[in-house]
Amino acid sequence: MEIEFVSSARSSVGLEWELACVDHDSGELTPAAPEVLAKLGEGEDGVFPQVTAELLTNTVEVVSGPHDRIRDSVGDLSHMIDRVRTVTDGMGVDLMSAGTHPFSQWFEQDVTPNHERYATLIDRTQWWGRQMLIWGVHMHIGIEDKKKVLPILNGLLTYYPHFQALSASSPFWAGEATGYASSRALIFQQLPTAGLPPQLTGWDKYEELVGDLTHVGVIDDHSELRWDLRPSPKWGTLEVRYCDGVSTTAEIASLAALAQCLVEEFSTALDNGEEIPVMQPWFVRENKWRAARYGMDAIIIQNAAGDEQLVADDLLALLTRLEPIASRLGCLDELMGLSTILDRGASYQRQLAVAAANDGNLRSVVSSLVAELRDGLR
Repeated sequence: MEIEFVSSARSSVGLEWELACVDHDSGELTPAAPEVLAKLGEGEDGVFPQVTAELLTNTVEVVSGPHDRIRDSVGDLSHMIDRVRTVTDGMGVDLMSAGTHPFSQWFEQDVTPNHERYATLIDRTQWWGRQMLIWGVHMHIGIEDKKKVLPILNGLLTYYPHFQALSASSPFWAGEATGYASSRALIFQQLPTAGLPPQLTGWDKYEELVGDLTHVGVIDDHSELRWDLRPSPKWGTLEVRYCDGVSTTAEIASLAALAQCLVEEFSTALDNGEEIPVMQPWFVRENKWRAARYGMDAIIIQNAAGDEQLVADDLLALLTRLEPIASRLGCLDELMGLSTILDRGASYQRQLAVAAANDGNLRSVVSSLVAELRDGLR
């Protein structure tokens, strides 16, 4: 099976941000998305920036256009959120973003109607599919040559725990503290085509895999591979899907800068005839679990030799290494914004702190998430 990969501008960035609609008074999720989209008009495929529906009626997704600079992609998102608020503010609906909602129940949510793809997903996955009460951020980074796609993908898997720890924002599930920084990461991988991607050696192997899965009816096309990191042939990108929903534009900008810089670093290495370091799949899998469980306190595996370090310390060294690339790409301020997360705590840490300060009241956690999205970190 031949799959065309549309070349795109090298290291360009497009962002997708899933936002939850919550009732202003109760903090519960509310099925506001159909009304919001009816008033705004749902975006057309390939026309950016836009706002679109998602699996559940409690969710709207804002999508940027592709840009060379992070600030322009994030500017698109901010513009679309402002548009959404012209409707939601008058409805008594607030917006928030996290990997999970602290207390709403999955079985009380409605699937978006009249979307065949969503209906097919729920029909196939049943109970597990209905539990996908989760939100994330997807970052598309442009690749100019399909020969680079899989080597860069394999290299990026080494940095899975860095993205997971920084973005972790789902410590609660259905009103309970889970003991995990990111419960979303483990919930989402229950879908049959989700989770970690295989480490393939070339584009032909990717085409072979998609052909096999299509032949036996697992998927209808490659877009139904919901891997944590995947090629996106239609857009000519690598799609980084590690991250929980993050609550501020500053955080999404910093995570996008990290992705952009790593892809550019690897692309340059390939141009120079160098091999990109990779890790064994079992190390990658272990790192995913450690970051989901322990977040910023995770001791991660750094390389194929099995060296280990606290993820926060490894991040500091990584920022220093990527600083020249960020300067060249015009995203140094955004990349260095990761230090704010290191200083102030990732979202899961902030949520747990708010709950502790309010005798475990999770309504207060929702209020803090709403405030962070509207006003940023204070």
